[in-house]
Amino acid sequence: MSDSQPQQPSPFPRNPAGGAGRGPGDGSAPRPASGSARDPLAGPPPEASGLLLSGARLTDGRTVDVRLSGGRIQAVGTAGSLPAPALARVDLRGYLLLPAPAEPHAHGDTALTADGEGPVSYTPDEVQRRATEAALLQLGHGATALRSHIRIGDVHGLGPMEAALQARRSLRGLTDLTAVAVPRLLTGMAGADGVAMLRDAVKMGASVIGGCPDLDPDPTGFLEAVLDMAAEHGCPVDLHTDGDDPARLARLAAMAGGLRPGVTIGPCGGLSRLPLEAATRAADQLAAAGVRVTCLPQGDCAALERRGLRTAPVRLLRAAGVRVAAGSGALRDAGNPVGRGDPLEAAYLLASQGGLRAPEAYQTVSTAAREVMGLPEVRVEAGFPAELLAVRGDRIAGVLSLAYSRIVIHRGRVVARTSAVREYCDSAVAVALDLPRQGRTEPGP
Repeated sequence: MSDSQPQQPSPFPRNPAGGAGRGPGDGSAPRPASGSARDPLAGPPPEASGLLLSGARLTDGRTVDVRLSGGRIQAVGTAGSLPAPALARVDLRGYLLLPAPAEPHAHGDTALTADGEGPVSYTPDEVQRRATEAALLQLGHGATALRSHIRIGDVHGLGPMEAALQARRSLRGLTDLTAVAVPRLLTGMAGADGVAMLRDAVKMGASVIGGCPDLDPDPTGFLEAVLDMAAEHGCPVDLHTDGDDPARLARLAAMAGGLRPGVTIGPCGGLSRLPLEAATRAADQLAAAGVRVTCLPQGDCAALERRGLRTAPVRLLRAAGVRVAAGSGALRDAGNPVGRGDPLEAAYLLASQGGLRAPEAYQTVSTAAREVMGLPEVRVEAGFPAELLAVRGDRIAGVLSLAYSRIVIHRGRVVARTSAVREYCDSAVAVALDLPRQGRTEPGP
């Protein structure tokens, strides 16, 4: 894969994590609907600018056809009610159609470094390669928008930010990548360079200002510097914090309350270690200030330079009125050497261990994640953006349990597809139980 030109999806794309797109799973590849010889992954034909999704199941139980055009949902109707012979079509029988997830907390500059030997390279070419590959991996999981925290300063200067912005340009049309500038220090003598570099990063194209106040000798001064610059440039703020200091959270809420377009903090695992009364009071303060929280159910990210953080108390925060999104955090780096970067796994963990119902858990990686990132709302209704994920299954709970086969739609175009095939051997028990068999009828790629 070229550093500046990511590999375009083929009709049967290989799994970026390895393998040829098949494995133990729950379904088979979607079949092109009759009347369409063109693979939708190749993009719309010159004479057509739309796509018809046929036979999709919605979360309310309806089976519908969905017509896409111009990057938006043009129409939703009962199955067979939207004839469109000129459009490319995708048969979604057996698939649940959902608003696509978004990834609100990634680290593209450090992703995929856990298995390397020796020091991690931060040359622009290496950072761009990692950021691009990580974004494509997460796109394959369904995330059509990505917010990536990029460290700036120290010996690497603005090189990683330049590389991330180049990755963003090369991925245009496949996924939307937003870069968060993450300085290390912003106070004292050492922080003067950080302030100047942060200002340069925003001028370069970083559209979100981040950082970790917990690691600065003067956390309040760090926060003041970030909020002042965000107000000056009209940027949102997305900060790393453990959240284990109630007084610090109270100051953050008091200082951040009036900032637009808003402040997000995470992963806030330390809130789970506070006494219930203190955690509840902190949650109420964050809610009153409109501060949003991004939790990381899959584990740590390396930015806080510590391990073993628990997931933020999602139910407590939601009960207080805090808008909570879920991110993936580390993707096979020092923070989590086996991190998958899969938003559906984050939702699964919130449903299986975090006390949320499956639909609520999915909302944390879709609706809430998009809101935290300042993106337009997505519903499977006419007029909304065509940012969609089709997963083999008929209910969200089943999808979170066995989310193997997926079709990802970005700006009205199929941009990624993962097909899983499950087969059982020819045994007496398989025959007696009439187990499903979904083998290929022709050789795969």
